[in-house]
Amino acid sequence: MTKNDTKPFSLWDIPLALVLLTRLPLPRLPDGTFARQARAAWAFPLAGLAVATVACVVGWLGLQAGIPTWACAALVVATLIATTGAMHEDGLADTVDGFWGGFTPERRLEIMKDSHIGTYGVLALILSQMLRISAIGALAAAGALWVVLAAAIWSRALMPVTMAALPNPRGSGLSHRVGTPDVTTCAAGLALALVLVALLAGTAGAVSALFAALAAICLGAVAKAKIGGQTGDVLGATQQVGEITFLLALAAQL
Repeated sequence: MTKNDTKPFSLWDIPLALVLLTRLPLPRLPDGTFARQARAAWAFPLAGLAVATVACVVGWLGLQAGIPTWACAALVVATLIATTGAMHEDGLADTVDGFWGGFTPERRLEIMKDSHIGTYGVLALILSQMLRISAIGALAAAGALWVVLAAAIWSRALMPVTMAALPNPRGSGLSHRVGTPDVTTCAAGLALALVLVALLAGTAGAVSALFAALAAICLGAVAKAKIGGQTGDVLGATQQVGEITFLLALAAQL
């Protein structure tokens, strides 16, 4: 692979997406691969599939061992957090802290960059994980644990769309370094995710995907109003909001 690789799609995009969005053990990628970070965004749903598969296996093993359903749901969430390095949860906490802890875009961005967590962020993490565990517990109780895969897949397909739809107001950070995915990349990621969601969850998955997309759009509108665009933290928050909304909508249907 060359540093000037301009192909719209490459098999290298899959391991690159895993490197960007997970903490799974992977071999070292060729240096030129990282020039494709924006183009690799179509493979983000596959990163969700990978981490959610590991998490669902852990949850399924817990169920087979007789561990209570809600405890197994907590194990699923804990595995998702471990395999992603809590990057999305961190983004959610920083986003909520910044959006509601500052009174100007500049101050909000400053708060989001701060490594300390505030009251808003703590509450956001507590409530979001309660909702996540409750929804997964309900799905597991209904014998539908594996549809958690669909939520992980779809929520990561929303991230490139947010990257493309909103500017980066900071001009630095992970989101800025990755770049802006083009329309083809975003469309490919959404199409891939929709196919996988349909296979995993059918019509209920399609309905859940619509609600998750609407939630991501609302978050994007708030981000535009609060800081003028998106950052890596906002992308993490988009994944969390999308996944939780998807899980809740799915649990309500099943």
